[in-house]
Amino acid sequence: MLDAAPERLAAWHGARLAPTMEEEVPLMGEHVEANGARFWVERRGEGPDVLLLAGLSDPVEAWQAQLDGLCDRYRVTAFDNRGAGRTPLPDGPLTVPLMADDAAALMSALGVERAHVAGFSGGSLIAQELALRHPDRVRSLVLVSAWARPDAYFRTMTRFWHWLAAEAPGERAMLEAFLLWVYTPRAHADGTVDRIIDETLAFPHPQPAEAFQRQLDAFAAHETLDRLPTITAPALVLSGECDIAAPPRFGRAVADAIPGADFEMLFGEAHQPFQEAPEKFNARVDAFWKEVAGQSPVTEDGP
Repeated sequence: MLDAAPERLAAWHGARLAPTMEEEVPLMGEHVEANGARFWVERRGEGPDVLLLAGLSDPVEAWQAQLDGLCDRYRVTAFDNRGAGRTPLPDGPLTVPLMADDAAALMSALGVERAHVAGFSGGSLIAQELALRHPDRVRSLVLVSAWARPDAYFRTMTRFWHWLAAEAPGERAMLEAFLLWVYTPRAHADGTVDRIIDETLAFPHPQPAEAFQRQLDAFAAHETLDRLPTITAPALVLSGECDIAAPPRFGRAVADAIPGADFEMLFGEAHQPFQEAPEKFNARVDAFWKEVAGQSPVTEDGP
């Protein structure tokens, strides 16, 4: 077992699929004060604003393929949520609505009026709440590996993750077990997951187990299904065919509840398609954002 109060839990979503640690480029980020907290923010590119909302444990590195692959067309912003990466976990309750307010406050601090918002897993929950609480800030929604109401299976799964963080015999064992829910069988077979684990263990800003558990508890309590019909932003919901953490039935329910939303299955993909198939993912969201721009009046800050 780990110590009763383990000092750290690796930010397993934060590992980069490309480049490798040896090829890693310096971060172009800074700390930004917003909503009573100090967030690490990274921005790339010029053009219409895109805001990336990370999932459980994810630092900005999780979005590396999007920061690099979309910055020639968009101004892409990603940040570490409370308790992940370089953003500390302040005292007090941690909830999805609070994290949505964080996102809105960061947009204000960065001078972003509206953005195409893409959220993954727990970040898709933050994106839902952002669209509900601050609809004027959301130009469009991309919800990846999303859910709006947990079922009994999901609640049991997250309870298991909660104690796994503390009871696994070590960080590597925790990662080996947890990543069974995250990546495809091919990523486990071809050595990708082994490399991700090595890079994650070397990540210099690991997440404390308490922060992992508090983020997880906030995401597991998420419930928006009855409120989603009030969302007016164009929405695209993407689910991996092989996702066992947030199965496609969850994504389809989200899309069915948001007026006019499109649902798409990513065949052969699992929980993190934006990492395992970044070129396909980037092309799809780019096409969606261009479609949204073509349907919307052009404003001073771009389509």
